[in-house]
Amino acid sequence: MKIDIITIFPKMFAGPFAEGMIRIAQEKGLVEIGVHDLRDFTYDKHRQVDDLPYGGGAGMVMKPEPFFEAVEKIAGHGFEEVKKIARVILFTPQGHTLNQRLVEKFSQEKHLILLCGRYEGVDERVRGHLATDEISVGDYVLSGGELPAMVLVDAVARLIPGVLGAEESLAEETFTRGLLEYPHYTRPTRYRGWSVPEILLSGNHAEIEKWRRRASLERTLLKRPDLLQETALSEEEREMLGELKMRQ
Repeated sequence: MKIDIITIFPKMFAGPFAEGMIRIAQEKGLVEIGVHDLRDFTYDKHRQVDDLPYGGGAGMVMKPEPFFEAVEKIAGHGFEEVKKIARVILFTPQGHTLNQRLVEKFSQEKHLILLCGRYEGVDERVRGHLATDEISVGDYVLSGGELPAMVLVDAVARLIPGVLGAEESLAEETFTRGLLEYPHYTRPTRYRGWSVPEILLSGNHAEIEKWRRRASLERTLLKRPDLLQETALSEEEREMLGELKMRQ
C-alpha cells in the first residue's frame, strides 16, 4: 500500500513513523509512506497556503490551488483521474467518524492520499471536488489534520497482511467483531491480593473460549451497549447476553 500525506508540518510525522509497527511495515516494504510539504506546491515567493475568507470572518482559510497541485503531482494524473485510482481523504469535523469498518475498507485500497487542513479549514472546492472521503476522529477540536492522519495510518497499516505477526490476535481485538475485547492477564497469578480467574489457569481451552466470549459480551453491555445493536451474535452468545441483562 502507498500512503501520501499532504501537510504544512511534515516534521510532525518523523517520530511516530520511525518507531514500532509502522517502522517495521515500511522496512518490510508492505507500506510506502510519503510525507509532503504543502508549501512545495505553491508558486508565490511567500509560499502562501492560506488567505482571508470571502465574506469576512475570523481566521484564515487554506487555499485550494496547493492541494490540487499536490495531489495531481504526487499521483501523476489530473484530479478526476486520481479519484478513480486512489482515496483522497480530507480530515474535517463534518466527516464520517472513523471506525473499524471504515479502517477495514481503507486497508483494501492500494493508494491513500491524506489531506491535513489547518486554521479555519480548507476552501470548499477541496472538499467538494478533490476529496473522495471526509473523515473525523471524534467530536472535539484539534489544531489540524496531522494527528488524525497518524491515527488513520496506524489503524490501516496494522490490517495489511504481514505487518502484524499474529493474525489470530488481530482477529480477536476490540471492534474487529464489533464487541469490546475480553480482559487480559499475565504473570504473576496473584498480585496485591488480586488473582487471575481460575478458568484461565485450567488448561481447558473450550471453557476458556466460552469465558472470554461471555466476558467480552459483559464488558460491551456495560461500557458500549450501542455496539450490540449492530453485531451479529450466535445463538449461544444471545443466550449469554440474555443472562447478563437479567443480572443487571
